[in-house]
Formats: sequence, structure tokens, C-alpha cells
Amino acid sequence: MKNVDYIIVGLGIAGISFCEQLYKHNKSFVVVDKGFDASTAVSGGVINPVVLKRFTIGDDSKKYLETTIPFYNEISVKLKETIFIDLPVLRIFNSIEEQNNWMVAGDKKELETFLSSEIIKNSNSAIKAPFGFGKVNGTGKIFPSKLLSLYGKFLQKQNKLLCEIFEYDNVSETNNKIHYKDISASKIVFTEGASAVKNPFFPKEFLQENKGEYILIKAPTLKVREILKGPMFIIPLGDNLYKVGATYNREDDSREITDMAKNQIIEKLKKMILCDFEVVDQVAGIRPTVKDRKPLLGNLSESNLKVFFNGLGTRGLLMAPLLSAQLYDYLENNIALPRDININRFEKKIS
Repeated sequence: MKNVDYIIVGLGIAGISFCEQLYKHNKSFVVVDKGFDASTAVSGGVINPVVLKRFTIGDDSKKYLETTIPFYNEISVKLKETIFIDLPVLRIFNSIEEQNNWMVAGDKKELETFLSSEIIKNSNSAIKAPFGFGKVNGTGKIFPSKLLSLYGKFLQKQNKLLCEIFEYDNVSETNNKIHYKDISASKIVFTEGASAVKNPFFPKEFLQENKGEYILIKAPTLKVREILKGPMFIIPLGDNLYKVGATYNREDDSREITDMAKNQIIEKLKKMILCDFEVVDQVAGIRPTVKDRKPLLGNLSESNLKVFFNGLGTRGLLMAPLLSAQLYDYLENNIALPRDININRFEKKIS
């Protein structure tokens, strides 16, 4: 029997963030991951604290951001590859009224750091932006697929990754220990994202699956270096390639791409750009969202050995680094989780 401090199930951004906490505190662990289905892999990778539809700041976004950027920079050093780059977001204005609303929002204390007071004129004939742009500071982009691939290889080299489908029937508890096959641990942490709906220990009613799709386009004359935000995000990838999206669909829980989503994205894209483009790829993933849009961390009353780190929704890349530190402090230092992210806030309602 192999003894470790933690078993982690799933290697999306939640799993990676918690692994980093365990490395930081010299804890032993094993990760079990089958190598697909992580919504992190298909995400746009945009780190943005501002809700650009309404010009508001997300809950605790400033606090998250203080942890997020150093976290990705440290992983870049560890993996010896660039995982994160600073990249501004340009919000396309649709009217004089939106320009005015931007200026008003930028005067608010919580937003003044992020919203540039300058209205940027559009000089790119390939972009539809007669009212110009507002620039968001403190934003950036990570490379999700690269992160997952390199981090998985990093764990494999240290014999910390089991590349297999997790078998829930092989989980047992004895003597205040959790066991999985020939591994014994003090805790098991499920960081499965939307795949948690298949987990018999996880209450399915806590999670709402939200499908998102992106298209990849080639547009040689677009010539955009910043992230553009209009009806969709246009994210530059280099070599005249751009990722465009995303859609939101709570009715379809498949991982399959759809023509309906592609057509929806293209329709909105044409409201943003004037140049020709070619669709060269399309991807789909399932976001793990929650009714109150708050994460699900901690354990349920039936077992304090089974721990959950889920419900990160559309801002998982921004929130995961700080949330992982809060979860670690809860498990190791008995520091209470904030009630609004504690999974037991729903347990009491249905008991």
C-alpha cells in the first residue's frame, strides 16, 4: 500500500492549483486523471477581472488577481515555458452612451485601476468600432492546453500522475484514512469540474453544466495583437490565428461541437470585424457552474475525508490560485472557508 497525504482526482486548473499548494507545503500526493474532458483545455485563457457587459468588477476579483498573475508566472518558471503573458483587453464601444458609462465606471474606486480613462480611436479598418475602445489594464492570457500538457508531463516525471479513468467503486474508508486501489491517503480531493456529475459522492443538484464553444479562425488582414471584446472575445494566438467565442448552453451536456454554436459565433463575429476569415477549427467544453455563481469547496457532513474543489464556472483561471490556498488552509490549518464558497451552504438547504 502506497501512503500519501492526498489523492487528487482531476487535472484541470483546480487540480493544478491544489497540486501547487501541496508542493509549496511539502505534502505528498498522487493525481488520477484520464487526460481529457477538462474545460480548462478549451477555454479562451483570458484573465480579466472586469465584467465588460456592465462595466463592473467581479466579486473579489481584485483580491483574486493579486494571487493569479504571480501564480502563473511561477508555473512558467517551473515548467520552463511561457504560460502567461500580459495582454490588454479592448472593449468595443457601441455608442456614445457606452463611452460615457465607461468613464463613469472608471471613476469608481474599485475600477480605477483597471479601466483606462482614455477612449482609444479605432485605426484598424478591419474592425467595426466607430465609437472606439476602452482599454482594460491588469489583464492577460494563459495558454491552457500548453499548461495542462506540460504540467501532466511534469507530474509523470515525478511519478505523481496515474493516467486512468477514476474508479469510484475502488474508494473506501478505514481508520480515518481514504483508500483507492493500492493508495492510502489522509484526504481525497475531487477537482473534476463538470465531470463531477458522474461522481457518486458529489450531489449532482449542486452543479449546473454550461456548455461553451469556440471557433478558431485564420484572418491574415485582421492584424490584432490585443484581446478584443464585443459580442464575443477575439483572442490572438499568433500566425494570423484567433480564438473566437464563447457560447453558453445549459441544455446540451455533450462535448460535441455544433453547427448552431458555430453559426452563432460567426454571426456575432461579423458585427465586430470587416475582413475575410476562414474557420479552421472548433472546440467545445463544459463549464462547472453553480446557481449562485459561487465555487463549491470543502467537504459534506457524511465524510470529512472526501473533499471537493469545484464550481469555478467561467472565471476558474482567475479564481483557482487563491481558492486553492483557502482550501489548503481549511484542510491543514483549520481555517474556516468563507460561507459563500463552502459546499455545505447547499447541503443544509436540502437536508
